[in-house]
Amino acid sequence: MQTPRRRFLRQTAVLLPAAGLSGLIADALAQSDKPQQQGMRKVSGDVRVNGTPASEGTIVRPGDTVTTGKGATAIYVVGQDAYLQRESSSISFAKDILRVISGKLLSVFGRGDKEIKIPTATIGIRGTGCYIETEGKGAKARTYFCLCYGAAEVTPNAAPQQKEMVVTQHHDKPHWIHNDASMPRSMVAAGVINHSDMELEMLEALVGRVPPFQANNAGYRY
Repeated sequence: MQTPRRRFLRQTAVLLPAAGLSGLIADALAQSDKPQQQGMRKVSGDVRVNGTPASEGTIVRPGDTVTTGKGATAIYVVGQDAYLQRESSSISFAKDILRVISGKLLSVFGRGDKEIKIPTATIGIRGTGCYIETEGKGAKARTYFCLCYGAAEVTPNAAPQQKEMVVTQHHDKPHWIHNDASMPRSMVAAGVINHSDMELEMLEALVGRVPPFQANNAGYRY
């Protein structure tokens, strides 16, 4: 019997063509025979690096900020890591630090410790895949965080004492992380939203890997 999480992931894969993303994924996968080719692999709409319009092949370096306009999408590789940045998002890179300033980002990471700064928390990761989506500002801000697989240490800005180690195998424990210090718990359980296994497989392929759920289940995906 399918769980709601499994049902959602299967439905998302079916709905992707209607969302206009399937062509980008297909094109990116077609390039996966050249794994770890750096920089922008697919660009759709207004995508900029440090304010300058980006195109396929544009390199993203530490110190750079990638922004996407309304309706835009960027798929790119930085070192051992690959990213699917959705519309109206701003992402900044530093050495071993990723700052999600605003918007929506799906990421897969290679080996080594990294830190993700989001509006409501600091997240320490090592070789994981995750999806992040920001909402609101100030005390009303909240950030969606799904650790798709791997381990992460999450420290909420509003309640550092509630630091939590999250370990998952397949979208097991998504959260909304709130910035309201008056809440009894900053991290609140959530469902799986707005990302799919197909997208994770595409990103891992761009850096010459397969996600753990695919490797462990002989290619089966939800």
